[in-house]
Amino acid sequence: MKAWRFVEGFGVENLRLVDIPDATPGPGQAVVRVRACSLNFRDLVVAKGGYGRAVKAPLTPLSDGAGEVVAVGPGVTLVKPGDRVCGTFFQRWLAGGPTDDSAASAMGGMIDGMLSEQVCLNAEGLVQFPQHLSFEEAATLPCAALTAWNALFRSGGLKPGDSVVVQGTGGVSIFALQFAAMTGARVIGTSSSDAKLDRILSMGASVGINYKTTPEWDKPVREATAGLGADHIVEVGGAGTLPASIKAVRRGGHIALIGVLSGQGEIDPRPILLKSLRVQGIYVGSREMFEEMNRAIALSGLRPVIDRVFGFDEPAAAMRYMESGAHFGKVCIAI
Repeated sequence: MKAWRFVEGFGVENLRLVDIPDATPGPGQAVVRVRACSLNFRDLVVAKGGYGRAVKAPLTPLSDGAGEVVAVGPGVTLVKPGDRVCGTFFQRWLAGGPTDDSAASAMGGMIDGMLSEQVCLNAEGLVQFPQHLSFEEAATLPCAALTAWNALFRSGGLKPGDSVVVQGTGGVSIFALQFAAMTGARVIGTSSSDAKLDRILSMGASVGINYKTTPEWDKPVREATAGLGADHIVEVGGAGTLPASIKAVRRGGHIALIGVLSGQGEIDPRPILLKSLRVQGIYVGSREMFEEMNRAIALSGLRPVIDRVFGFDEPAAAMRYMESGAHFGKVCIAI
């Protein structure tokens, strides 16, 4: 079978399509015919070698994929041939809190990922996805959707009527908008593009703020919340946007710290202390959370937002397109 791999080193230009042995399931395992993958910002970091010595070549990239089970090994009862499934981002984070062991099972980084015609995974690392979704839509769920779900509900305890700030229009932020709107929360979105702001307003956001023309975007957030500040901030920017998020969130509010899109830097902890804020790091979530999220998606009929689908022969082009920032929602690869 065919798989894309970083064979000798990292760099998008070093991706190679290679022949690898067909997958054969052992005890407790299942083979999945992969039908689609999706990209995350993390995949770009991995591709550039940005995870340091912990992530090594040779490596099959991409954490997120969906397909159908084609074979199972002895003792497997969780899935059967024909089931439509996603791989979980952390293959060994089943429930409870994260551990060192679960962190070492991150697909497309610590272990091989999904950019392959077939993958062989532990059956416990597979989750059946809502039947109304296509393979491309399902492939967007394991990282971006689950990160947003964990940030809002497991970490944030989101309630109807709460206010939520989402930053930008990438995968996590668009899922956070959809989940918050589904719950009856009020969404305030930021972007550097007025056209993208128009789109999030059409999707249910109440307020759109252009952070290029309004660099102090925390001020209109406070104005939109009667001077109190937002209940929740889905913080994907990192050090570059966190100071504004600290100003924009209400006293005693919640900041879900997810990304480092704006780079690294020093943060003054005093405002966090003085405002009694809760800043929680979010690194995807467990299988248990994934199944919980899938039930909500199935009941609501929610459909992920896909910007563009590339072919299996175009992973480098897909990565470069995502890196450009032109996308709205998710970028996928059909296999």
